[in-house]
Formats: sequence, C-alpha cells, structure tokens
Amino acid sequence: MTNRTVAVLVHPVREEALDEAVEFMADLHARGFGFLVFEEDVERLGARLAPEIRFEPLDHREAELAVVFGGDGTILRAAEWALPLGVPLLGVNLGHVGFLAELEQSDLHELAVVVDEKRYLVEERLVLEVEVRNAAGELTWTSPAINEVSLEKVARERMLDVMVTIDDRPLSRWGCDGVLVSTPSGSTAYGFSAGGPVIWPDVQAMLVVPLAAHALFNRPMVLSPSSKVTLDVTPELPARGIIWCDGRRSHEVADDEIIEVTQFESKLRLARLGVQPFTTRLVKKFRLPINGWRKQAEK
Repeated sequence: MTNRTVAVLVHPVREEALDEAVEFMADLHARGFGFLVFEEDVERLGARLAPEIRFEPLDHREAELAVVFGGDGTILRAAEWALPLGVPLLGVNLGHVGFLAELEQSDLHELAVVVDEKRYLVEERLVLEVEVRNAAGELTWTSPAINEVSLEKVARERMLDVMVTIDDRPLSRWGCDGVLVSTPSGSTAYGFSAGGPVIWPDVQAMLVVPLAAHALFNRPMVLSPSSKVTLDVTPELPARGIIWCDGRRSHEVADDEIIEVTQFESKLRLARLGVQPFTTRLVKKFRLPINGWRKQAEK
C-alpha cells in the first residue's frame, strides 16, 4: 500500500462531476491513496463515499496532483489553491469548451491508472500579477490572474478614460468600455471574445486588448512577458472602474489608484497525458471546419 495524496476538486453543482469524482476516488483508494477536497464538498462527498475512504479539507496542505472534475471555471477555482503550492492540475472537462482541461468524460476509464503510475507530463503556463497602488505608492489590492485581468466600467452609460502605459512609457489614452490584459492561456477566453489573437500557450507573452475603445489606435498588442502594463483611470470624469481577475476576484478602483500588471513569480502547472499539438486542441475545442465553410456549403 502507498501513502500518497491527491486533491479531488469538483464542480459545485454538476451531479455528473460528483458521480465521476466518487468513482475515481474509490478506484484510487484501492491503490492506497488519500484525498484532499474543497471544504464545501466535504459533506456532499462524505454522503456518497464508503466510510473507509479518508479525505480532508484542502487548507494549505500539499498533494502530488489535483484532479479537477468540471470545466475551465472549476480549474480556475482550483488554481487559487494550487498556484502558490506548485501542485499540478489535471482537468476532466465536464463543461463546454474546456481549454485548460486535459481529459474528456470518455477518457475516465483509465484515469486512476494514469494517476497511480504518474503517466503524465507537466507544462507551465504564464500567470499575471495585478497590483493596485494609491497616490502614496501603497499597495491596496493584489491578485494573480491565470487567464486575464480586465478593467471595466462600473456604470454602463459612461465610458472610462484610461491612460495606458507600457514599461513606464505612455502609449495612448483610450475612451473605452475597459482594457483587458491576458495571458496566452486566456487568449482563447475573454481575449478571443474581445477580438484579440489566439496565442499558443508555450509562447511567453502578454496580450493587451482595448474593449470598445473610441480611439485611432485601438488594436490588440502582444507584449514581452517582462513588460509592465499600467492602467490609470482619469479621476476627473464621473465614470468608475472595477478590476476583475479571471472573473472571480474584483476590486473597485478608487480615484487615486493605479493598476500595474506584470508577470507573476510562479507558473501555473498543468498535467498533460501526452504532447498534443495546440493546433489539434484548437480545432477540436472550437469545432473548426478545417476545409472552411465554403466546402461545407458545397455538399
């Protein structure tokens, strides 16, 4: 018997995620594993698992791997715990697109064996760090961002006036709905919806996308990973801004606050079962018609 620990993190409402997690934990328990789970899942899992299957709340405990049953949203939630500990995440996609997830539901029959025998590779993804400072230079709010940080207007009827500075050099002042700073991982999420380019995940870069900017220069930009992006909302105007990181954590920007976005010191670690080209993943997840729409119309 082994004495190994795996975190099992489950979508908060999908019953099929709970069903698959329970079956997976039973299989791994037979191989001598213990488990960590979200604190709010202790009761739901406890009601379904055999009494001899031991598990504990996550807290700040480490595990050799975290298996996430859900979609990209559940993986982003799991990353808040895994990122500072360096625990790799293996996602089982039970959502819609699931770019961060590795496995589909049809692949679950061999998951316990894969985890037990460590038949996976670990790749690292760039993460952003967001720091908000007041006029005195004091840090008032900070957060990592796996996919993106978005500065958005609070009131729908008013535009934000944002000075965008790159590496301490002013770039442009935009009257806009907001500004998005994305990682390559996030380029297929909000960045893609906002008209930004798809960036292959092994590219080390940051993406800046203006959101509905009323300006002559309003194109997405791909920056060096060592760049610093500074966003300063003009305080004289009545429009207020709010920051969102991965759509999960937010901070309403005060009049004297400035936002700085840089590369985070740690990387997100994702477990992969093999070296699948990102082109293949892109075509599969977006269901791209390889031969184009014209060929389909001719059938």
